[in-house]
Amino acid sequence: MITLRHATLDDVPTLIRWDLEPHVIGATTDDPDAENAFEGIDWAEEVAAGNDVSRYWIAELDGRPIGALQIIDPAREPTHYWGEIEDGLRAIDIWIGEAAELGKGRGTEMMRQALAMCFADPAVSAVVIDPLASNERAHRFYQRLGFRAAERRLFNDEDDCLVHRLTRADWRAHLPGA
Repeated sequence: MITLRHATLDDVPTLIRWDLEPHVIGATTDDPDAENAFEGIDWAEEVAAGNDVSRYWIAELDGRPIGALQIIDPAREPTHYWGEIEDGLRAIDIWIGEAAELGKGRGTEMMRQALAMCFADPAVSAVVIDPLASNERAHRFYQRLGFRAAERRLFNDEDDCLVHRLTRADWRAHLPGA
């Protein structure tokens, strides 16, 4: 059984290890020379700063960490990564840290739970994600969950992404029990 819990400082060594995994790097950058997925991130600082605007979660399978995700309010987060964006949205970043857990439905279950958390707030009208434009496997994954491609966009002057959006209505239609 997969459960999501808030990331804690005890998770920092695991996040650092996952940051170096080739499959995580490949999902976050098109730079063939990248040595880590989240360049320049201070995991202890990120985890400690968790709040209602941005929080990291750890996915556990029977108590063992297998992946992580971040849920942010893109209109309120301090880096303004998403630029000018309307209120009432959430953005999700998700990754399976353990390569052995890929292709087993773990990401789908993580997203089901994350989306339920996002849409539990009645003010949230949609969730946005920003997989790399080159990551067609991610596009198929998100589209199976009901996300629709919205726009191709360059983030941080280097990340060529295909932004997807899932409205509350599409979430209800695609995820039984939502």
